[in-house]
Amino acid sequence: MTKLKVLDLFSGIGGFSLGLDRAGGFETVAFCEIEPFPRKVLAKHWPEVPCYEDVTKLTGDILRRDGISVDVITGGFPCQDISCAGRQAGIGEGTRSGLWSEIVRLIGELSPRYVIVENVAALLSGPSEQRGGWFGSILGDLAECGYDAEWENIPAAAVGAPHRRERVWIVAYPAQLQRNGSGEHRQQSKRQVPKSGKR
Repeated sequence: MTKLKVLDLFSGIGGFSLGLDRAGGFETVAFCEIEPFPRKVLAKHWPEVPCYEDVTKLTGDILRRDGISVDVITGGFPCQDISCAGRQAGIGEGTRSGLWSEIVRLIGELSPRYVIVENVAALLSGPSEQRGGWFGSILGDLAECGYDAEWENIPAAAVGAPHRRERVWIVAYPAQLQRNGSGEHRQQSKRQVPKSGKR
C-alpha cells in the first residue's frame, strides 16, 4: 500500500506524526518546528526526516526543490491567542494563532489531498463578541482554497486520560470529493450541502 506523505507543521515533539504512524498508511516526509528542544527530539526519533525551522519561510517551491511531495498537511497551530487562558486576540489579530494563515498559504501552494488540524475547543465558540466567528473564519479560509471540512470536539477523557482537555479536530479535503459508504472519499460532480459538523 502506498502511504500518504505528511508535512507536519508546528510539529512540537511529533505527536501528530506518531499518531499517524501508528494508525498506518501515513509517512512523515517533513517537519516544521521553530523551537530548539522539540527539534532535537524530532531529530532523535526521525533522523532521516528533514525539519524546517520557520513556517513563514517554508514554501511549496522549497519542498519541491528538496524533492518532497505532500499528500497531507497536519498542524496544531498555536493556541495562545484563542485559548480561554490567553488574551483571545484571535486568529486574525493574534501573532501566534494568526499563524493559521501560513497553513492556508501552504494549502494553496501544495493542494494536499487532506488537511488535519487540531486546536483548543475555544476555536469553535469564540470570540465572545461574535460567537463562532473564529471557526467561521477557519471554514471560510478552507472554502476559499476549495476545501470542505468535517470536525469533532474530542475531550482527552474520551481516549482514557484522567482529565477533560477538549480539543477540536478538523479534517479537510478538496470540495470535489465526498465520502462513500466505505468511509473513503470519491469524486463528486456537485458541491455538498454543508451539514452540522461538516462544511
